[in-house]
Amino acid sequence: MGLLNKQDNPFESSNIIITGADTLLNWARLSSLWMMGFGLACCAIEMMAASASHYDIGRFGVIPRPSPRQSDIMLISGTVTLKMATRTKLLYEQMPDPKYIISMGSCSNCGGPYWEHGYHVLKGVDRVIPVDVYVPGCPPRPEALLEGLIKVQEKVRKQSLAKTAV
Repeated sequence: MGLLNKQDNPFESSNIIITGADTLLNWARLSSLWMMGFGLACCAIEMMAASASHYDIGRFGVIPRPSPRQSDIMLISGTVTLKMATRTKLLYEQMPDPKYIISMGSCSNCGGPYWEHGYHVLKGVDRVIPVDVYVPGCPPRPEALLEGLIKVQEKVRKQSLAKTAV
């Protein structure tokens, strides 16, 4: 009986994994996301706390990078002023595809407490660039940022890199 089962499924006890190309590439991509932190205000302190040893953002495969040309994720944390909006868009355009944007904190999500009386504050970074994940809070806790990164990883896992014919 054991011999018969081994003939029916020869891969049962071996070290062979069968998967698709998209699944393999997405697994590799979500395990090594390179992030450019764009800390503009007090939310940047929480972003730094998430990178420290207690929360350790690196265990999710997130590696901080100083350049947009090397980054998969742009993490915008803090108040985006109208003057910074053009620079934010320029950095977004310099990132290679596929790229993901995380908006962290009330200020970058919707202008925060400054939106009503601040003539210089952008009423949300999504008015300039597309945002993939919003992390709410003023400032959000490091756990919320880690959850936002997990949401980006879920998005990467479901993506297909194959070009479709138009």
